[in-house]
Amino acid sequence: MVTVGEELDKAVQGAFTRPVPKSAGAQMRYLVKKHGDRTKPVAELLGISQRTVERYVKNQIKHPRPHLADRLAREVLSRWQPQIRAKAKQTAATTDGILIDTRARFGYTAAPGTTDDARLRHLTLALPPDYAARLFAAQEAGATEDQLRRIAAEALGEVYFRDSGRRAHGLEVEFTDLEHLEFEL
Repeated sequence: MVTVGEELDKAVQGAFTRPVPKSAGAQMRYLVKKHGDRTKPVAELLGISQRTVERYVKNQIKHPRPHLADRLAREVLSRWQPQIRAKAKQTAATTDGILIDTRARFGYTAAPGTTDDARLRHLTLALPPDYAARLFAAQEAGATEDQLRRIAAEALGEVYFRDSGRRAHGLEVEFTDLEHLEFEL
C-alpha cells in the first residue's frame, strides 16, 4: 500500500548528493560512527548483541538475515545526510513547493446540481510551498497517514478543483483508493 509519509521520504532522498552505504559492513560502520564510535547503542537500536555489531564492523559477517538487513537499511537511510535532507525540505517549504503525481479516486461534496460522484483521476500538479511546509511539518510531528492524506487532499482541492479560489467555492475533496503516489522536490 502506498503511503504519503513513505513517498515524502523518497522525494527527500532524491536530493541526496552521495549514495547510501549498501553493504552491511558499511551500513554498520556508519551507524557506529553516528553513535560516537560506540557499538553498544547500535546493538540496542538494532536488537542484536554488541559483539555482532563489532563483527559486522570488521566485515567478519557480511550477509545479515532479511529482518536485520531491512532494519539496518531503514536506520541508515533515516540518518543519511541530515543537512541535505533539511535543506531540501526548507527549499520545498519556502520557495519551490513540491510536485505530486497521483492516481486515486477523488470524490467531493459540492453545491446542489453539480456532480459529486467519485471517480478515478490521474493528476500531476505543482503544490505551493505552504502545502509542502504543512506536509513536512505534519510528518515530523508524527502525523498519522490519514492526517497526511487530508493535507494532500486539501492541497489538491485548492490547486486543481478550486483553482486557487477562482471556482468551486466550498468544495471539500476526498482522497481515497490511492493507486499511485509520487512526490518530487
